[in-house]
Amino acid sequence: MRLSRKIMATGSPLALAVGNFDGVHLGHQAILRATMRAAERFGLSAAALTFAPLPREFFASRQNNPALAPPRLMSVSEKLIAFAQTGLEHVFVPRFDERFSSQSPADFLQSLRAADVRWMMVGDDFRFGAKRSGDVGLMRQFGAAHGIEVATMADVVTAGSGVRVSSSAIREALAAGRLSAAAEMLGKPYAITGRVTHGKKLGRTLGFPTANVALSGRKPALAGVFAVKCRLVTRGLEGVAELGKFDVGEVLNGVANLGTNPVVSSENRPHLEVFLFDYSSDLYGKRVQVSFIEKIRDEQNFASLDGLVTQMHDDTARAKKILSRMNPDGSAKEGLQDHP
Repeated sequence: MRLSRKIMATGSPLALAVGNFDGVHLGHQAILRATMRAAERFGLSAAALTFAPLPREFFASRQNNPALAPPRLMSVSEKLIAFAQTGLEHVFVPRFDERFSSQSPADFLQSLRAADVRWMMVGDDFRFGAKRSGDVGLMRQFGAAHGIEVATMADVVTAGSGVRVSSSAIREALAAGRLSAAAEMLGKPYAITGRVTHGKKLGRTLGFPTANVALSGRKPALAGVFAVKCRLVTRGLEGVAELGKFDVGEVLNGVANLGTNPVVSSENRPHLEVFLFDYSSDLYGKRVQVSFIEKIRDEQNFASLDGLVTQMHDDTARAKKILSRMNPDGSAKEGLQDHP
């Protein structure tokens, strides 16, 4: 899979999927599969176009109000892992900045034509160009005039609950602690990937050595204490990250705290700390993927470290019980039901 920070010709005509793809949920996956099928049917190369930062992040920053932007479900690196797993040949990630956001709809469409896009798919509510003035109707008019087929994807709903799948719905489910609902829309448990960094090492002195996973300024979509599964992330072909294995196995179980750690830190910024069961090797500098299986409780303050340690023992016991019912991929073992 080749990555470009500009929309440009690749030497092959393209079938192109366009969108934010935050979370690469079931709806996004349906768009990517349709793009792969179109590429095969018409003899094209399959590609995706997404943006960094996300448009709402850019506009929130321009207004000096980051709170206007919703929590991002995944980083660009995580998105590239998901794209690579679909078999895409090319991914365009242009910088969404003042220049990009102010281009006219016609200029945006001409850039796609210059990249030799022959087929493309967008969501039926996709808007583009300055002040969101371009829509699917305009895109279809342009496509008809220049030999570009424009397709849209109908809403995708979950099989179990019939809920419309969207990034917003996933954020709402995560914020409410409904991890199984989020996983149903994502097609897998929600996960965060980051590099293990040095922390205060207080957990080690308390008997719970934790891996501090860098969030890199990310605003998490969830908070609390969770039963988790952890995988190592390595580098694959052409620098694209891929999932690897620990020296003791593919997946490790653990319990994670995602929040501001009010007992041990006065900083009002989120941290992700993971205590991995039965694992003591050095992870510093390595990248890990933490999958959130079930929420145990909200983050809370404690009057003393002794109270914290007692709670950590309880959290560990609950996490082990939860994870004993799970397969390595986070799905429930046959015949077992999720906790309510």
